[in-house]
Amino acid sequence: MRALNDLRLFVQAADLGGLSAAARRLDLSPAVASAALKRLEAELGSPLFVRSTRSLRLTAEGERFLPHARDALASLDVGTRELREEHAGLAGALRISAPSDVGRHTLLPWLDAFQQAHPRLQLHVQLTDRLADVYRQPVDVVLRYGPPPDSSLVALPLAPWNRRVLCASPEYLAREGALASPLALPGRNCLRFKLGEDLHAHWQFVAPDGTSHAVAVEGDRSSDDGEVVRRWALAGLGIAYKSWLDVAGDIAHARLRVLCGDWRGEASPLNLVIPDRRLITPAVQALRGFLQSRLEAVPRP
Repeated sequence: MRALNDLRLFVQAADLGGLSAAARRLDLSPAVASAALKRLEAELGSPLFVRSTRSLRLTAEGERFLPHARDALASLDVGTRELREEHAGLAGALRISAPSDVGRHTLLPWLDAFQQAHPRLQLHVQLTDRLADVYRQPVDVVLRYGPPPDSSLVALPLAPWNRRVLCASPEYLAREGALASPLALPGRNCLRFKLGEDLHAHWQFVAPDGTSHAVAVEGDRSSDDGEVVRRWALAGLGIAYKSWLDVAGDIAHARLRVLCGDWRGEASPLNLVIPDRRLITPAVQALRGFLQSRLEAVPRP
């Protein structure tokens, strides 16, 4: 632990610009702080600071070593927190963002059960389909369909098998008739989803013979909220192209019916996205395992 304390002193001295200030921050005497810094420099075989009577400036070697020291201490802090949480049980706040539709109808009851199992954990849940807003806010985990928008984010698979399905209400089908294939969608009222500024107006399918098709669709309604599109479909106002996880319950209870089931819809894998792999805390690990166990019980499309 002495070596780690020496490392922490080095980082504090670099951040505060002085050894005396770092010593005060860490509640050390100036003599102990000076000895710790000399010990670290001797172990590394390189001077880390240029000292003067008025300032402390990093050497070139110190500049190169500083980011590695920060990473080592950050990793240590994460490990320490994990061990403490394992002994004390999950506690603290867990901030979760999820899509509006699957969030309301599937995730919320699951999170109730998760919190009952971990009563000292505080859950803060945001349900939105506006992705541009999500990643600007402080969240611990983001549940999202498809890959994250930034390659620096870490995506942990939850339901890689999920895909989109065509669906409509029994009332709509009784009124407008069945659909022979997705190629017959033009001319039907399609309920379209808008992600940001992008209107989902071309629906992708793979035919039974393996060929791919992009079908241009039109309709009198579109929304940037997936829950709104689902409600329109339930009301018999048109055909929707929804993630299976959004409508699995409606299909199981015959509120909606799958159309053209021999055609395969666009892949829509559900991922748990975190800002950094070092932020996979015990609470995040527990949530991922819990959600995976629940998703295993969901019928596959």
